[in-house]
Amino acid sequence: MLSAELSLLVNKSDELPALLHRVLRRYRVPGAQLCVYTSAGNASAVAGTARSGTSEEITAESRFPTGSIGKPFLATIALALVDDGDIGLDEPIGEHLTDWAPAPAALVGRLTLRQLLSHTSGLPSGFDERADNATSVRRYLSDNAHRLALVCRPGTGFSYSNLGYLLIARLIESITGLAWSEAVESILLRPLGIDPAFVIGLGPGRQAGPVVAGHTVSGGRACPVRQTVTPAMAPAGALALSATDLVTFGRSLLTDPADATAPLRGPLTAATRELMRRPVPGAEPFGLADGWGLGLAVFTGGNTEWIGHDGTADGTSCHFRVEPRSGTVVAFTSNANTGADAWAGVVAELRASGLPIGNYANRTSLDDHLPLSPSCFGSYVNGDTEYAVDVHDGRPCVRVAGEVFAELRLHEQWSFSVRDPVSGQRIPAGRFMNNPNTGLVSGLQTGGRIARRRESVA
Repeated sequence: MLSAELSLLVNKSDELPALLHRVLRRYRVPGAQLCVYTSAGNASAVAGTARSGTSEEITAESRFPTGSIGKPFLATIALALVDDGDIGLDEPIGEHLTDWAPAPAALVGRLTLRQLLSHTSGLPSGFDERADNATSVRRYLSDNAHRLALVCRPGTGFSYSNLGYLLIARLIESITGLAWSEAVESILLRPLGIDPAFVIGLGPGRQAGPVVAGHTVSGGRACPVRQTVTPAMAPAGALALSATDLVTFGRSLLTDPADATAPLRGPLTAATRELMRRPVPGAEPFGLADGWGLGLAVFTGGNTEWIGHDGTADGTSCHFRVEPRSGTVVAFTSNANTGADAWAGVVAELRASGLPIGNYANRTSLDDHLPLSPSCFGSYVNGDTEYAVDVHDGRPCVRVAGEVFAELRLHEQWSFSVRDPVSGQRIPAGRFMNNPNTGLVSGLQTGGRIARRRESVA
């Protein structure tokens, strides 16, 4: 049941805009959209400018680069193919990727769609994109095939992987005969009434749509930044959407209720929608969410379980949440790197208004710390990214791509914290992973990604 405060928030036309303006001022976000859909009604608010220093105002139709929020859209298409009997969730993907090189086919041909969708494939996040292989997904996969090394055995752990979703895009193309973007457009977006828009052009006649500019906020100033996603990485994050679009998509994921709040008809059966939302056993997305389904993150809020996804592009931060039982959907789009903090502010205000919206909170206690085990020190890798645990100014630290995260401290459950190099605040940063056979550290997980110890064999 929704509280009287939340019903008032949704039905009173000036309440949601006031909430949004408060949050944007606090976090210096140039522009944003907020849309809340509940059984009490549908309310939305927009505020600010699409590009700092201009008079181009945000409207309800403004499209924001949504980054990884495009992944649930891609997952929906893949699951529609499962519903149609074109592929099985536990069928080896190698049977559909016959154009891949022999070496990676032998390595990952046994992977399944279920593992790719839930980030339990053991694949690294990705590799650096060189100019000569960033032109297509096919070229990117082919050129990097010889460098593939799993970060964990498939099905044994969660490691967020853009690479896994590139393989999903190739599966969609192989099965449908359509480019992945054409499949998303024709099977999902247009039937839901969402006008397709992408951050970059994706072939002849498929130019980039007009999108809101992202911004970097520093020293009280917001500076526009350029979107840098390449065609090779586009399936993992090139979709541009409004908050209203995200609510429309969220409604298509709802359980079929028996009242007038029936969901929009997406391509999935009710059974597959429920399966998509169900947390996968063994998927522990430490640092990202409380659980993970087949393309959707799972978040707790009060005594309820929400699904959704977060996405960041260059200078944007976007979020959507769905509570299937009550039929509630919330979407927030923002055009600044401070948007994630603004989203946390939105969550706090909505909770105070009676909506226990789900959002991830790292529960690592930073009050006490433990002696750092010598087995924590060393080099860890995920794709081309190296994490080195060593010493800086006489204290343990983590080095990532040359940047030093100082004063590493170990806490309970092998979690660790560092000093944020920008704010100077101590922040939860990840956890070390123990090999149960040896008792020694075999990897670390940060931002939902596993980095394996360099000398170990996946």
